[in-house]
Amino acid sequence: MSRDFRPKLPLDDEQLSVLRDGGTEAPFSGKYLQHDADGLYTCAACGAKLFMSDQKYESNQRGLEGWPSFGEAVNQQTIELRPDNSFGMSRTEAVCANCGGHLGHVFDDSSSPTGKHYCINSVCLGFQPKDKKSES
Repeated sequence: MSRDFRPKLPLDDEQLSVLRDGGTEAPFSGKYLQHDADGLYTCAACGAKLFMSDQKYESNQRGLEGWPSFGEAVNQQTIELRPDNSFGMSRTEAVCANCGGHLGHVFDDSSSPTGKHYCINSVCLGFQPKDKKSES
């Protein structure tokens, strides 16, 4: 499943495997699964803005709770959605619209505030904490 992938930031082997080759990190292993800080999640490959922390939620959809869950992206142009019929399944792949990196998949999820579940691999994400100084 090799794709036109243009990383701008240094990536490790696991990040390259997921972002470039459409792999998946092991469930319940990602550093952003239990992460609850306020801020912005970005693409680990290019730094594009992907998700605000207020869109992160705990999914109770069986089989999808092992990866960070988001209800919606920063905006509709941030993430490209593509049909994915690999492994005998019919899914919707989520790809960084800026660099083409595979992020994860999108599913319907009644436990999501928006009804959509962006199931995203932690290794595909960076994080920018909210600047507390700008709140005063």
